[in-house]
Amino acid sequence: MMSSCKKDFEDPSRASTEVALGSSQALSAVAMGVNRTYTLSRTGVLFNSVTASGFASNELRLLNAGNIPELQLSTGGSAVDGTNTILFNMWASSLKVIDESNKVIAGAEALGDKNYAAGLIGYVTVFKALSLGTLSSFWEKVPVTIGKAAPFVDRMDGYKAAIAAIDNALTKITANPISTQFNSTVNNINIVNALHALKARYALFSGQYAIALSEANAVVTPTVIPPNKNTITSADISPFKFDAANVNIIASVASSNNVFQPTDANLGLTGTLVPDANDKRIPFYTIMAGSPASLRMAGFATSVTGSFPIFLPGEIPLIKAEAYARQTTPDLNSALTELNKVITKTTDVFGVGASLTALTGPYTQPQLLELIYKHRCIELFASGLKLEDMRRFGRPVAEMKRRFMPYPFQERDNNPNTPANPTF
Repeated sequence: MMSSCKKDFEDPSRASTEVALGSSQALSAVAMGVNRTYTLSRTGVLFNSVTASGFASNELRLLNAGNIPELQLSTGGSAVDGTNTILFNMWASSLKVIDESNKVIAGAEALGDKNYAAGLIGYVTVFKALSLGTLSSFWEKVPVTIGKAAPFVDRMDGYKAAIAAIDNALTKITANPISTQFNSTVNNINIVNALHALKARYALFSGQYAIALSEANAVVTPTVIPPNKNTITSADISPFKFDAANVNIIASVASSNNVFQPTDANLGLTGTLVPDANDKRIPFYTIMAGSPASLRMAGFATSVTGSFPIFLPGEIPLIKAEAYARQTTPDLNSALTELNKVITKTTDVFGVGASLTALTGPYTQPQLLELIYKHRCIELFASGLKLEDMRRFGRPVAEMKRRFMPYPFQERDNNPNTPANPTF
């Protein structure tokens, strides 16, 4: 699959499309394969989105110049071109996830067991939405359909396509709640919670602030830390889970200490954005380790069997804060209230907490938006979201290594509709 971007994603080692469309068992296998394509290995969407955003937004520093794709992104500008395998893997794996999710959704529609079908549709839609959102975060134009010579649309329409897919899934689940059988045999995430959180994220990214607020309010966030972070409950934040055979690739690469680590103890932030000296999120995300000791990634990169969040609890009030602040008539008081929920949070289900004193203001809209940006950078460190944040908050070009990414040569060679590359 990784040899080209022809969007022909048949895999002889897996169930054929014909069988999958008529079998709940095969559909379930394909659905779990969608999860694997997104989360596992250095070809998956997860690793490449975190890496590309991390270098482009100055979160990460390069350790070994022999890693050419990472060297390109670390250098930035014209050094990044269509040969970059990090960008190609992210592009191709995202399209593969979208394609196979579409097949599962089509097959599930034909199943007699509508409750099991709703589970399948909701499950793969989480990954489809994430993949559409990833493409829209890194490229100016994106294909939202699969096929040879697929047309490209503006990236804002890519976010809206993710929202439309989520709406379809939520409608199916409302009509036919997910069956116990599906949850016990396939599902390991809180599907409805994840769908609402992702819809809130992409509504925010596409400037639909009323929708972002509504969806953020629909997300259930836990108040009690489970004894095991990999234990999923009905009110839990859904993480991707890993084990010894299927490892957390971010942790695996970080532990090698041969590819990347945090830029510095301030997470690459400078000036007024530098974290408070007492911010507990800094020792959560970074650690001094090794001999001689050097700054390394902690947080969700500490264990190859540790989980990685689909979204963090702190992202939800940050979405609300930004949406309130950006409304046609900004509600700065409500925005500050939501921001302070993150600033004063001592911990959450994943152990992320700033433990800082609440801000009192008053702040102007630009001042408050800068504070929201600052705390998004800290709270959501190395989540793959910062490059989108930098553009949305109008950060100086000098702070970025790239603003948008060039299209992979494999896509350009196989799709005549591929747009011209951005200059930066």
